[in-house]
Amino acid sequence: MTTLSTIRARSLQTTPHPPQEAPVRALLALALTLSVIGVPASATAAEALAIDDPAQYVNAFVGTRPGGPDFGHGGGGGNTFPGADAPFGMLQWSPDTVTHQHGGYDYDDNRIRGFSLTHLSGPGCSDFGNIPFMPVLGSSPVSYSTFTHAGESASPGYYSVQFDNGLRTELTTTARSGMGRFTYPAGQRASLSVDVAKAFNAASGSLTIGTDTLSGYTDGGGFCGAGNRYRLYFHAAFDRPFATAGVATADGKVDLSRKSIEGDSAGTVPPAPKTAERQGKARATASTEDVRPLAAAALVSFDTGTQRSVTVRVGISFVSLDGAKANLAAEQGSRTFDEVRAGARTAWNDLLGRVSVTGGTDTQRRNLYTSLYHSLLHPNVFSDADGRYIGFDKQIHTVPAGRAQYANFSGWDVYRSQAALIALLAPKEAADIAQSAINQAAYGGYFDRWTVANGGTGVMNGDPLAIIISTMHAFGATGFDAADGLRRIVAGTKDVRQRQGWLQYDTYGYVPTGLGDVWGSASTTLEYTSADFAISQLARRIGDNATADTFLRRAQNWRNLFESGSRYIQPRNADTTFPPFSPLQQNEYVEGNAAQYTWMVPFNHRGLFDAMGGNAAVLTRLDDFFTELNGGPNKAKAYLGNEPTLNTPWAYAYAGAPYKTQDIVRRALTTIFKPTPDGLVGNDDLGQMSSWAVWAALGMYPQVPGRADLVLASPQFPSTTITRGNGKVITITAPEASDTAKYVQSLRVNGQTSTRPWLPESFAANGGTLDFTLGSAPNTGWGGAAADAAPSYDVGPTPARSGAITGPASKCLDAEPSTAANGAVVRLWDCNGTPAQQWTLASDGSLRALGRCLDVAQSGRANGTKVQLWDCNGTGAQQWWPKAGGALVNPPSGRCLDVPGSNTANGIQLQIYDCNATGAQVWRLP
Repeated sequence: MTTLSTIRARSLQTTPHPPQEAPVRALLALALTLSVIGVPASATAAEALAIDDPAQYVNAFVGTRPGGPDFGHGGGGGNTFPGADAPFGMLQWSPDTVTHQHGGYDYDDNRIRGFSLTHLSGPGCSDFGNIPFMPVLGSSPVSYSTFTHAGESASPGYYSVQFDNGLRTELTTTARSGMGRFTYPAGQRASLSVDVAKAFNAASGSLTIGTDTLSGYTDGGGFCGAGNRYRLYFHAAFDRPFATAGVATADGKVDLSRKSIEGDSAGTVPPAPKTAERQGKARATASTEDVRPLAAAALVSFDTGTQRSVTVRVGISFVSLDGAKANLAAEQGSRTFDEVRAGARTAWNDLLGRVSVTGGTDTQRRNLYTSLYHSLLHPNVFSDADGRYIGFDKQIHTVPAGRAQYANFSGWDVYRSQAALIALLAPKEAADIAQSAINQAAYGGYFDRWTVANGGTGVMNGDPLAIIISTMHAFGATGFDAADGLRRIVAGTKDVRQRQGWLQYDTYGYVPTGLGDVWGSASTTLEYTSADFAISQLARRIGDNATADTFLRRAQNWRNLFESGSRYIQPRNADTTFPPFSPLQQNEYVEGNAAQYTWMVPFNHRGLFDAMGGNAAVLTRLDDFFTELNGGPNKAKAYLGNEPTLNTPWAYAYAGAPYKTQDIVRRALTTIFKPTPDGLVGNDDLGQMSSWAVWAALGMYPQVPGRADLVLASPQFPSTTITRGNGKVITITAPEASDTAKYVQSLRVNGQTSTRPWLPESFAANGGTLDFTLGSAPNTGWGGAAADAAPSYDVGPTPARSGAITGPASKCLDAEPSTAANGAVVRLWDCNGTPAQQWTLASDGSLRALGRCLDVAQSGRANGTKVQLWDCNGTGAQQWWPKAGGALVNPPSGRCLDVPGSNTANGIQLQIYDCNATGAQVWRLP
């Protein structure tokens, strides 16, 4: 069987403004590639042509120029790279400009200093940029060469540039190898430098020169100033022997007598403050790199008298030099540059074509397919063609046949929607990605938040790998060891490397202020609650209901930071007090402020919105919030150029106003995202921001971490077909769709009329049809009923249950009826059937009587703290967990509702106390 992995191991073409290609040319190229790899051309070629060569709409330069203000979170541009890459490819062969952005390329700089083999697309810090190749004229290395964009082109799997001196470079790739073609002007000495000790950060390396080969390794790392290290091997084979060959060092001198060299170079890119330790230090900005050309390099020259184009084949491996050679042989064989290029384009069209649209404008198609392209560059294949890879334990491991190990997990970013998009379109690859994350934990001992190659970096906060694994499983990528993954995830929740502040989080139900190893206590609490929810969903799907119940309760820990007076999620001290607060404060939050983070309860908007005062209050706040779409961290407005508020436009669908989601999502899609170099207003973060744009164009979004529910906006195209790669197909029609016709008038799901602005997990799992009727005016009634709202996941019974709660001596839980004010005693009393003894177990986990809630006084945690009746406010002090055996546990304190001293006299005021399984803590609920 031929899979996507097999196809992409071969290779692919485009330009910044690529022309339409004749169908015959596309068909011939496709048929040639398919015949090379043994795939029947007939059906597959027809499928590719049916989506009209989507690679032609990709502008690989999008994100290489700042599109918005630099708010200090990695720059105001996408930090993407324009070079050649295969889907999820190990090798990304791309130009690096003298002025550095974290992707290696600044569109406004006309100086290229080399073409390195590895890159990250859109990070907020720098890493990779290993082993730059630099073609030159003459017998000396150069710091850089100049060019113009008129002489440059890029497309999926292909990059080309002609320097002002007439020297042309062309690059193409397979998954683990690349091919370069350098065309030198006539009458000029044709030379090339390759440096093993240069990267974006500090690097060292070793290189050996053969008669027509260069090989060696480089050691690199240092992402965001972290201590991660990796070794990358390479082998380059040229199409002719070297005319001259020698080594060159930082002083620029060339020694033709030497055929090997070792060396190192210092990193010149300032690390960004992406960890707790680096907070308060200087922020990274675009910088000018050290322009000294070499550190430890070969300088070779060629006889171009009869053939001015020199071709090089390059294989890489993180395992060994033999692995690099084997990868090169396995993926290129004897194919020509143009055949490799065509193969790369075919691999991209196979994957891009899984979202096939008709209609729409040229701008819309370019936005869609460029965003989809950027969404599918990472994570990267990390195992060699023979399955071997280096684990987090620095040892060699081997994946089973037909599988691949992946690396480079921008966890904090991509868990929000990019992971779900991969699982939707490529569930087989997604299963390998999920297993790869588990393998990282197996050999590294924990799940790191942001991994590069075979090492963790500790960058950002939260516990995102748990969400990625659970989400991929929810979307049908189940071909991995989920039980082992769950076991390791749960164990990691008590590992300080995986969860900073875990002990306090487990003890108090939130991460308190003042912990030196925690970046943003309030943000970290919210990240942990989303991870806990995702863990609960994975556990439920594989039948571990006890773990599911525990982590679903833990997911509601956001209530412990909800301050009922301000109605914001606020930082909290260890003693339960709230320090002084402003909605604009960034202290105790990560790359955002309190106003932005308060919405980040994507799995339980209903509970959050009720605590905020209900839908009317929420809609007023959301409307004000979206008066700006990218206000940055200094305003109480949306900040859609960064991750924490990406879920918020979809929140309207939970508050009875899905038409406002339809408006905000379309406005964001058409104003923030553009198919131009300045088309991203913030870091793409290995595809996360681009994936949001893809989902927005589809008119749906994976709002809930660890689930495959989809909240709806409206589709941008008249017709969209999503081919999931596992035989399931989703078809979306919206004949009236346009940038202005964005409001849903009606919807049929699988032929049945629906007024729900969301889809259940079963839709993504089984496929189906969505038929929209759209218009340019909002239909405020569609989807606005409470019964239509997208689901939230809370801990109480739905529907609520009411009745008496009986306890010791068969007496009843009684809300002392003579006091109407907050603070009324909750006591034990003879059962009498009065309203004071009619308790409602509400869906939010509270117990309610006389219009108020059972409340732990002052949110206390100590033994003996009294309980009382208080206005229901959505806080953790009003949460009660019925346990087997009859205990009622208050989760933030971990203590049980208790009759003091087992005294069953009428009027005894109840308290919380250590759970002890005595009769004083046994309650029978309605």
